[in-house]
Amino acid sequence: MSTPSATLSKVTTDHWLSIASALSRSYAADVLLSDTSLPGEGRSYVAIEPSDELIVHDTTLRHDIEYFAFSDDRPTIGFLSYEYGAGKLGIVSSKRAAFPRGHCKKYGAIVTHDATTEQILIESADVRLRSHVADAIASCTYPRHDEIGNELTGGQIRMSLSRDEYIERVRKTLSYIRSGDVYQLSLSLKYSVELDVPLEPALAIALFSRRPAVFYAYFTSGPFRILSTSPECFIRVRDGHVLSRPIKGTLRFDNYDPRLVSALQSSPKEDAELSMIVDLIRNDISRNCDYGSVAVSDHKSVFAVDNLLQMYSTVEGKLRPGRTCIDLLLDAFPGGSVTGCPKKRAMELIDDLEPHSRDIYCGSFFVIKDKQTMESSIAIRTGYYNDDTGTFSFLAGSGIVVESDPVAEYNETVAKAEKFLNLLRC
Repeated sequence: MSTPSATLSKVTTDHWLSIASALSRSYAADVLLSDTSLPGEGRSYVAIEPSDELIVHDTTLRHDIEYFAFSDDRPTIGFLSYEYGAGKLGIVSSKRAAFPRGHCKKYGAIVTHDATTEQILIESADVRLRSHVADAIASCTYPRHDEIGNELTGGQIRMSLSRDEYIERVRKTLSYIRSGDVYQLSLSLKYSVELDVPLEPALAIALFSRRPAVFYAYFTSGPFRILSTSPECFIRVRDGHVLSRPIKGTLRFDNYDPRLVSALQSSPKEDAELSMIVDLIRNDISRNCDYGSVAVSDHKSVFAVDNLLQMYSTVEGKLRPGRTCIDLLLDAFPGGSVTGCPKKRAMELIDDLEPHSRDIYCGSFFVIKDKQTMESSIAIRTGYYNDDTGTFSFLAGSGIVVESDPVAEYNETVAKAEKFLNLLRC
């Protein structure tokens, strides 16, 4: 039996953001926001009043995750951390991870907005809660999200690697590549700062209104308030049709010029980054797709986000009978665009090269609706606030290939961190 629902029409994105802000103030809520900058995207969610949860640990079985997700018809929203993928591949780290391996939730109500149709869907088996949410939406005035300030204030920003240390580790990575250990490796840098006030969902919504992307998330897990502003689709499944959009290739700009697109597409270094990862993703999803159904299209397409041009390709397939979206998610996890290839060896070297744990960064957020329907992101451009320490941490990285220039890779990493750096007034 499907969950009872109600539909509202002609709700613009600006109005929706005001609704999302109002709901997140009135209820315990997790928020996922999406714009329409990439084809087929634009579905946003406010998930209200968490009622059931599954904390994923090293001992959690695949069956446990499947049982939780498919035990009823309510959607599951959650994340897997990067370390979940490391453990799955048998990589043991000496670094202590702060996050659980994952966190899945079901909710009393979920409010969905489709930016393409401008419709809102309220789903809840609780008649009283559904009525209260509908009333809150009907009474919402807008724009309210613009009232939130543009800055976070706090102490001095600390980095897990200095500029020189990061550059030296890129050089070390290049030595591994030249010796044949890996073909590509994603190297990250962690920033941390103590904030004067906690991170709130209203800030995430206000930031989305100014600098949108396809996979924003504000999600609470224990003491952590996670803010992900990712532009990257990991795996999407709709009625068994599988899609992945790996991003590799970055060019920062101050003033957009169409000629920059050609410059990015014609770069041998950026082409190598993307082509290697496309091949890895194609193999990863093939395990659970019909034989011969996996194909690549839109190779080296480009879109703009956060004053960055990003290059991507589309990898598609058909889910094999007897397999589920969770099979796809877990077998392909973590995404190759944030590890390098071959995946396991790249991750072993990452553990040696990076002094920090990645935790939610380079993991994945997901919405699972049924066995053949899922949306998931790569959790890049992602940070988190720790209620226990008052610390906000965020990470950024770049993909290293044999053509990489160490100084340019450091500059690219800082460019990817600019969205958060610009928020901070310290």
